[in-house]
Amino acid sequence: MLVIIELLVVLLALYVGSHYGSLALGAISGIGLAILVFGFQLKPGNPPTDVIYIIIAAVTCAGIMQAAGGMDWLIQIAEKLLRKHPDHITFYAPLCTFFLTVLVGTGHVVYTLMPIICDIALKKGIRPERPCGVASIASQVGITCSPIAAAVASFVVISNANGFDVNNLQVIAITIPACLCGLIVASICSYRRGLDLDKDPAFQARLADPATKAYMYGSNASLLDKEVSRDAKLSVYIFVGAIGVIVLFSLCQILGFDIRPSFPTGKLADDGSPIVKPLGMNLIIQIVMIAAAAFMIIFAKSSPKKAVAGSVWQSGMVAVVAIYGIAWLADTYFSNYMAEMKAGLGDIVTQYPWSIAFVFFAVSVLINSQGAVVVSMLPLAYSLGLSGPVLLGLLPSVYGYFFIPNYPSDIATVNFDRSGTTVIGKYLLNHSFMMPGLVCVVVSSIVGFLLSMLIY
Repeated sequence: MLVIIELLVVLLALYVGSHYGSLALGAISGIGLAILVFGFQLKPGNPPTDVIYIIIAAVTCAGIMQAAGGMDWLIQIAEKLLRKHPDHITFYAPLCTFFLTVLVGTGHVVYTLMPIICDIALKKGIRPERPCGVASIASQVGITCSPIAAAVASFVVISNANGFDVNNLQVIAITIPACLCGLIVASICSYRRGLDLDKDPAFQARLADPATKAYMYGSNASLLDKEVSRDAKLSVYIFVGAIGVIVLFSLCQILGFDIRPSFPTGKLADDGSPIVKPLGMNLIIQIVMIAAAAFMIIFAKSSPKKAVAGSVWQSGMVAVVAIYGIAWLADTYFSNYMAEMKAGLGDIVTQYPWSIAFVFFAVSVLINSQGAVVVSMLPLAYSLGLSGPVLLGLLPSVYGYFFIPNYPSDIATVNFDRSGTTVIGKYLLNHSFMMPGLVCVVVSSIVGFLLSMLIY
């Protein structure tokens, strides 16, 4: 009974935090943590400091690039592709938002591109819900495919600590093809979704009103006329170069030519020689990202003050607080009841290892953060005896917060669609993101699982 009561405290903290959103998700998790520690006398778990440091480094670097204007240049490149192929925007739009997230490590880049996607679709006579719904999903799916994202970095750190020696490049070698398969299938399902605009009575009714028609067709969302400076382009080159360095370390590690520096651990081998250990990829990511941010400030003349005010840095810091509170709360609960968890879930996950994907998905619906799901649930999954390759293959299932449409990117997409076709339904769950989200996550998890089993 005590186990259930304390679990209800955890769930209530997550529910209340998600209701307030933003920083509240992490802060209110602190209330739950205080109740467990001071009220129920549970031993505190470990805060996810390694993951938090990686997020801070990566978000700082991406924020500095945004301040230099580099993000606008990336959006321009994506817009040129979309305007060149407007008939296939339902396929190209999610690919653009996906790869922007893969590159930058955060899905919040979608805010700049989404009005452009809506504008192109509407003026081409394509129902905007089709590309907008799947593009919003794609912007979040890309998180488990980015070598600098919190979810990937967390998976590597926790997996290495549990005996599964994997690096960032090996993770995205599974997740990128898996998630691309999921997005392609979701795009196919969205291609003829809903009524065409000329056959949609609700749209035609709005079109009949002159003021509404002017609102829908009167503006032109575009960044093509914005001048991109040399410093903006240089910031992108530095950022991409930093990612290339991180990938190089991982690639050399895979090929058996490890170029990471090694340092003594302070322990001795049986023959008395000192044991050395190579520098962890978590520290390499931090060093490279922070150094790249400094290079942008010095050579690309990026303003740190402007970076702090930017959307990328601010959303990243919100993610830090959320992961800090949520993961610490979850680790405190699960670490104190690991034996009970094994007894309750051990037989199920042993017989059906893929069933852990439902747990990941359900937790994600509650806490709105893929990184937090990985940090809070992956140690539990390993303790239940699940293998690293199984968990790697099922990594796409940590994205479930589209299920209840309260995530900022989904809400923003609804507001950006001036046609009114991208909606949050009357019954909440019948919204524009449900179908592409479920299709993408299911297909991605199945393909990822098969690929991981085949390779490992």
